[in-house]
Amino acid sequence: MIEVDAAFDSGNIVVRRCAGPDDIELSIAKDAHSDFYQWFHFRLSGAKGVPCTIRITGLAGSAYPGGWPNYRAALSSDRVRWTRADASYDAAAGEGTLTITLTPAGDSVWLAYFAPYSMERHHDLVARIASEPGVRADVLGRSLDGQSIDRLRIGEGPLQVWLYARQHPGESMAEWWMEGALERLVDAADPVARVLRAKATFHVVPNMNPDGSRRGHLRTNAAGVNLNREWAGPTAEKSPEVLCVLTAMQETGVDFAMDVHGDEAIPQVFIAGFEGIPSITERQMALLTDYKARLERLSADFQTKVGYPPAPAGRANLTMSTNALAERFGCLAMTLEMPFKDNDDLPDAVAGWSPERSKALGRDCLAALVEVVGDLR
Repeated sequence: MIEVDAAFDSGNIVVRRCAGPDDIELSIAKDAHSDFYQWFHFRLSGAKGVPCTIRITGLAGSAYPGGWPNYRAALSSDRVRWTRADASYDAAAGEGTLTITLTPAGDSVWLAYFAPYSMERHHDLVARIASEPGVRADVLGRSLDGQSIDRLRIGEGPLQVWLYARQHPGESMAEWWMEGALERLVDAADPVARVLRAKATFHVVPNMNPDGSRRGHLRTNAAGVNLNREWAGPTAEKSPEVLCVLTAMQETGVDFAMDVHGDEAIPQVFIAGFEGIPSITERQMALLTDYKARLERLSADFQTKVGYPPAPAGRANLTMSTNALAERFGCLAMTLEMPFKDNDDLPDAVAGWSPERSKALGRDCLAALVEVVGDLR
């Protein structure tokens, strides 16, 4: 019997109808206490070798309807290797319908908005990196569901570098990026890592929103709060995740900060800066321009032509972390965005944007950082 279920870590789907392999209709549950929805993650069972048609309806009201055209769902039969399933989007059908067609090679296949990064894998990552020489691990605070906000500290240098990801939990490519960056940072034979560890102390928060991650949210924590709109005044009641990270940043200071994200609609990799903050300096902008130019040279996946329009002078949203940190600390801060779809400048017909490419970008971002680290103070 063909079945669809999502009762697992980061699972999210509502079964509307499962009447046969060509008549499976699903929808996506909203984040708790919120109207955001877009992340899905479910298992299809009992359809080995059978052509299936899955329709996910109601997507016109999702957080980013522009994310569905030219999108293909992530697909895995072993939850290790993720490829892409054929899909098409019809905005006029079923209040916006994504139709996925596949013939499962096994008895169970998993489909997701992007390759998931489970909380179990998160804890494995923290444990593995923390066991490396010279790495210190601590818990900065607790989420509303009581989960730990883990920090890994690497290096002994005077510069304070903060890397943090998954403020928006459905952007799982951000923690794949973290895995790649952390693996490079602890590689004792890597010259980039050796220089960076000598010149800087890294504070790495691989997952700022464990509650949303486990619950299968797209954008919010357990209270339905968008953490990347809490940096002007986080509270223990609504956003303890931001509160504990910002408190630790105030204790250490910040010379460089990268907030790692994914973008639903734009099929490129890009960086958003802090243009528009009240106290912006020419030095800050020169550092940002320099970093982006170096990353573009080092990574064929990164580009500077497509991205978000910069905020007008004095109009930056200071509730967002990149703007808040650049304003508060006068540092070089940025938001890195990766696609959910593919990088149209360098497409991959099999996997699209993938965990492997996210990890490679994490390594390349460190290579760019080593070239500017001497200019941060």
